[in-house]
Amino acid sequence: MLVVAIIAAVVSMFITPPDVALIGKIDWRTLATLFMLLSVLDGFKSENLFLPVIKFTDRIGTQIGLSFFLVYGVFFTSMFVTNDVSLIIFVPLTIMLFRGRKTEKYILPILAMENIAAIRGSLLTPFGSPQNLFLYSNSGIDFGSFILMMLPLCAGSFLLIAIFILFIYRDILGRDRAVITSTTDVWEKDRRVKRIVYLVLFAVVIASIITRTQFWPYITAFVVVTLLIFDRNVFRRVDYALLGTFLCFFVFSSSLASNTAIAAFLSETVAGHEYIWSIGISQIISNVPASIVLWPFTTNLKALIYGLDSAGLVTVIGSLASVINLRIYTREYPGRGRDFMIVFEKVSLAFFIIVVFLQLLLL
Repeated sequence: MLVVAIIAAVVSMFITPPDVALIGKIDWRTLATLFMLLSVLDGFKSENLFLPVIKFTDRIGTQIGLSFFLVYGVFFTSMFVTNDVSLIIFVPLTIMLFRGRKTEKYILPILAMENIAAIRGSLLTPFGSPQNLFLYSNSGIDFGSFILMMLPLCAGSFLLIAIFILFIYRDILGRDRAVITSTTDVWEKDRRVKRIVYLVLFAVVIASIITRTQFWPYITAFVVVTLLIFDRNVFRRVDYALLGTFLCFFVFSSSLASNTAIAAFLSETVAGHEYIWSIGISQIISNVPASIVLWPFTTNLKALIYGLDSAGLVTVIGSLASVINLRIYTREYPGRGRDFMIVFEKVSLAFFIIVVFLQLLLL
């Protein structure tokens, strides 16, 4: 994705030669907010702040119950820690638990459901996904209105996910046996301060997103300085490729918007057709960069964001979160990427076909 973004940025600068004004058109606020989220959430992972969630799985005896917990764990955590981070947390945990319970035959369909849960749960909040964060920051919509706009999609997906899980386990309904497991991990007492620091920083970042404060440069500086003091190693682990992708597509979008002929074409074709455009173009460049490219030419935020938050259900490339899911699986099961793709498309496309038409009723 970074390579594609760099090529797109370079090509766009030949179409519209760059100038000083281009720097001002880059959305530095979104980039700074994304950097803070990536840094803090990486700290969540390194400090094992989700340990209580892992320990809770020891109390769940049945396979169906465990799957419901894992899938809905992704669904709800993605609302607050972004969809890709929720998958980074739960996908390895799912593989580990299913291996331990000798139920690996269900790993692929449940991973597909976790992917769906990440995409559909994260759509509820402005900070659930990078594209939501970008559109929320630029549209001016208030927090409450954003939640209300996305709530029908989230609630409907919540119910549909349960139906899909039950269908996956249709062969063992009523005879699911209990399995006892035990997690031995514990929090290290000497790292308590770091855990508190990351919880505080997370609250500060979320507050800055919701309030749209104009003091975001100072908040960014505060987060950076705090991390330099307490955990400077986190800067080595930040996903700079994602930040670079965003930066390049900001350049790409701004360059296109500055070209009168291209801007006129996109304004004429995208406006009024945001739903179709957002789903379609996301299958080529993924939904995050698609949001940056399409936003300057859209007149219907609701249609645009509905499409972008559904695009990841069509193909793996439709969402960066899906690519992350695939990468985690193939690291654990080398050479089985094709198996993942086949099951992913069967499950995810079935879900997409249902929701894509129902969403049209809301537009």
